[in-house]
Amino acid sequence: MKRKLCVILCIIIVALPLCLSGCGGASGGYEGEINVYNWGEYISNGDDDTMDVIEEFEKKYNIKVNYTNFETNEEMYNILSNSNSSYDVIIPSDYMISKLRTEGMLEKIDFENIPNYKYIMDRYKTSSYDPTGEYSVPYTTCVVALGYNPKVLGHDDITGFKDLWDEKNAGKILMFNNSRDSMAISMQLCDPPINPGAETFTHEDIDRATEKLVSQKPLLKKYVMDQVFTEMEGSQAGIAPYYAGDIYTMMDNNPDLEYCLPEEGSNLFVDAMCIPTCCQNKEYAELFINFMCDPEVALANAEYIGYGTPNSGAYEMLDEEVKNCELIYPPEEYLDKCYTFSNIPSDVYVYMQEKFVKACSSSAEITDMGDETTTDPKYTIIVCILLAAVIIATIYMLTSSIVKSVKNRGRIQKR
Repeated sequence: MKRKLCVILCIIIVALPLCLSGCGGASGGYEGEINVYNWGEYISNGDDDTMDVIEEFEKKYNIKVNYTNFETNEEMYNILSNSNSSYDVIIPSDYMISKLRTEGMLEKIDFENIPNYKYIMDRYKTSSYDPTGEYSVPYTTCVVALGYNPKVLGHDDITGFKDLWDEKNAGKILMFNNSRDSMAISMQLCDPPINPGAETFTHEDIDRATEKLVSQKPLLKKYVMDQVFTEMEGSQAGIAPYYAGDIYTMMDNNPDLEYCLPEEGSNLFVDAMCIPTCCQNKEYAELFINFMCDPEVALANAEYIGYGTPNSGAYEMLDEEVKNCELIYPPEEYLDKCYTFSNIPSDVYVYMQEKFVKACSSSAEITDMGDETTTDPKYTIIVCILLAAVIIATIYMLTSSIVKSVKNRGRIQKR
């Protein structure tokens, strides 16, 4: 009896660890957490029966994901640079990856731990923002295109960015309300053209692009970012440059909309997964990146976001209609005409921002080659008249207020 009891105990002792190791499902012995920093609405989250990517990762590996969002690349950069926050995986855009890389803020990725990297298309494995391909794994890709409404414009003769300066479209044109995209478009249309993908620009380059934007201002309805959806889906505007994936979404919501890949070529942008030097758990970060490169996961993200996927496995599983849509997946010969933004020096970027603000607020022709600004005299006269009118109106209101106060003083005292 004792011998049988000993045998049973031995079996239990041997089997118990095996049972316990199997209780974690497919966790593979992992346990802990990682911090992921990404754009808002930029991962499949389970809505409308889609895959909840974060939940699937946590379930598979028993690793908790602390998932937070940023609104701009610059916001993300400031958080990484000026706070004690720690992130294991970030998903910035191409030019910001270049900035982070050159400033020593990114870890090299051990691709032995990313076997699913084999699914990344060759075109996206190396680039100007990561020449050796050691610091990033592409997540989404897209181009800037034109969305337009022939019914609002009264014609369908749209071929490129030059149509944003066409007087027959006056009052129906929307333009990017950010310096990088707007300046890039205007640089392409300068004579001679300026390469928007250059690693830096002279002040003269930026001045020329600014003058081009100023010449467009009288034709615009407004500068927009997210407002473009309301304007175009509601047929309130006729034409707008925007990100191709978002134009595809707008077309789905307004069947009157059409698209155009600008004949001049366009900005091809890539958002990619990176590991910052503040990372606390590189092993789990690479595990997460590899999971995101799984074709089924990449497919769920591509369908949810609406941008192109650089993942060949996911691409092959897309609906034929999407795969054949040149708006989302432009032909190779068109991509060869496109440029990618580089990280430009901070002083040049600041100058670009300042000139863009001036272009947005300008109603007069600006000639600026350095610190001198020349404005058409007729606009100076108009401004002076308006200022005089404001001063007179202000004096009148103040005088009326004083008189009214004197008249009411007795009534107040009587109460």
